[in-house]
Amino acid sequence: MIKINKLEIENVKRVKAVKIEPTSSGLTIVGGKNNQGKTSVLDAIAWGLGGNKYKPSQANREGSVVPPYLHIVLSNGLVVERKGKNSDLKVIDPNGQKAGQQLLDSFVEELAINLPKFMNSTSKEKANILLQIIGVGDKLAELERKEMELYNNRHAIGQIADQKTKFAKEQPYYPDAPKELISPSDLIKQQQEILARNGENQRKRQNLVQIQQQHTLQGQEVERLKRQLAEAEAVYAKLGQDLAIAQKDALDLVDESTEELEQNIQQIDEINRKVRANLDKEKAEEEANEYRNQYDNLTNQIEKIRKQKTDLLTNADLPLEGLSVEDGELIYKGQKWDNMSGSDQLKVSTAIVRKLKPDCGFILLDKLEQMDLDTLKEFGQWLEQEGLQAIATRVSTGDECSIIIEDGYVSGQKIIEKSEEQAPQLQQKQWKAGEF
Repeated sequence: MIKINKLEIENVKRVKAVKIEPTSSGLTIVGGKNNQGKTSVLDAIAWGLGGNKYKPSQANREGSVVPPYLHIVLSNGLVVERKGKNSDLKVIDPNGQKAGQQLLDSFVEELAINLPKFMNSTSKEKANILLQIIGVGDKLAELERKEMELYNNRHAIGQIADQKTKFAKEQPYYPDAPKELISPSDLIKQQQEILARNGENQRKRQNLVQIQQQHTLQGQEVERLKRQLAEAEAVYAKLGQDLAIAQKDALDLVDESTEELEQNIQQIDEINRKVRANLDKEKAEEEANEYRNQYDNLTNQIEKIRKQKTDLLTNADLPLEGLSVEDGELIYKGQKWDNMSGSDQLKVSTAIVRKLKPDCGFILLDKLEQMDLDTLKEFGQWLEQEGLQAIATRVSTGDECSIIIEDGYVSGQKIIEKSEEQAPQLQQKQWKAGEF
């Protein structure tokens, strides 16, 4: 990884003359009170390495007749200078060959010199940057599109299922009603059949009466007509046999009632209304169950896609352990961006920036006064552990600061007067970068 070994800055914004040798790994804090030139140091580095799009609108220090001067020595041996009236860029590689901004752009990550651009972006933009650099952005976007499509479909199906279930519950039900609709013609036919059978019974009863009458008459005839006794007795015996048969037939006869059928015929519309209500309720319940099954099936599909997303991120080469993306937002140690501590936000930002261009081993951080000393120490230790270099500013003059800027100078550095044509020369008081 390429880092900043040395830098010299003169007459840029509020900086008069500053020389810094940042610690190679960890946190180099440029401290001082407000309006002393701390942020100007970071702006000068960004201009020197990032190109003219980072040139301050008023680059020349107010009141200075000497043009800005930048001299940055990188760990790969490159020397970057901006000097002269037009602040022209000059990049010299270790072999003495000249190079330009294109060479710097090949390893200097834009977000490393403009970290607020990342930190102030939306949660979705942060997540998209991470997904693109680990190579799963397009695939994850497709899975999320499918998940949303299934989710919307399931939501619609669920609403229909709930409506069907509610509708089914509201339908009346009559447990005493038959399962099928009643046909008036069937009832009339059944009535006619019963009436026919009852008519036959009546005929048999009338036949019984007639035989009884004949039997009586023949008995009288026997009494009156002795001479015809033999014939009459024969007839009488025959009639006695018929009488026995008729009595036996009549004994087991039971007339069927048509009262129920007559009531059904009269109430057929009401009965059929109940049957239709029951059929509608059963149909509504079947439809509700069908939609509920569709809902469960879509739920299973959504769970499968979510597992694919989890597996995709689990197997991805993430820049920081515990970092992931859920529902289009960055998640670190289970927390979304707005719930992360300031230290964790900086860790996540720095890790992602490093992943964008692994050769870029430094970042610039402004306004670290928002961090307490413990958090600052924790962040500095993490940088050292990761072998990263951070140059940061902090409104403070405490021991945590590597250098202190006072009125555009590094406190303790002796300034040697020089003319505009002379190369800038600074003699720095011996110091050591702050350790955490």
